[in-house]
Amino acid sequence: MRIVIFGASGKTGQELVRQALEQGHHVTAFVRTPARLNVSHPNLQILQGDVANAESVRNAIKGQDAVLSALGAASPFKYDPIVVEGVRHLVQAMEQENVKRFIYMSFAGVAEKRDGVGFVIKYVAPKLLRTEIAGHTAREHIIRQSSLDWTIVHPTTLTTGPHTQEYKSGENVASKGFVVKIARADVADFMLKQLTDRQYVRKTPRVMY
Repeated sequence: MRIVIFGASGKTGQELVRQALEQGHHVTAFVRTPARLNVSHPNLQILQGDVANAESVRNAIKGQDAVLSALGAASPFKYDPIVVEGVRHLVQAMEQENVKRFIYMSFAGVAEKRDGVGFVIKYVAPKLLRTEIAGHTAREHIIRQSSLDWTIVHPTTLTTGPHTQEYKSGENVASKGFVVKIARADVADFMLKQLTDRQYVRKTPRVMY
């Protein structure tokens, strides 16, 4: 499958790139700074660009089978309108190019009901990470209003743990833990599974341990 990954140079983005290549996909990694992506492979195309530029986003999406996004604000404590506009560019380009499948990584703290995602995400995150949550909420709104076959993934607290492939996923999965975690590698694993699994099309599954 031909896929383009936005936010490919971030920690989760790099996991997406590596695992997608291991699975045999042809990957276009859309990055602002190519030097930050320490991956090379015959099936990898690194495309330098900025999501603020609608034309470069559309060129990256043209001819793809699916789009994955691990985009996020540079700082979790600062609202970034450029990333929000970037997601708008992604959605518009996908609709224009008739690329339907969009898998977007958000955050479990975005949901109106935060039961079952741990004490920290339920009570602390809405105050400490209010700008990050506001950014994801705005981006989710754009995606939800689109005609795309989207899946919005809600991971809990991200870690740099190993790729275990052993995690809970679903719209109603829950944990009673204080800090509920999930490794970026396993988030990437779940996101890539959505390329061929349509169970969560136009749904918002959680992923956690």
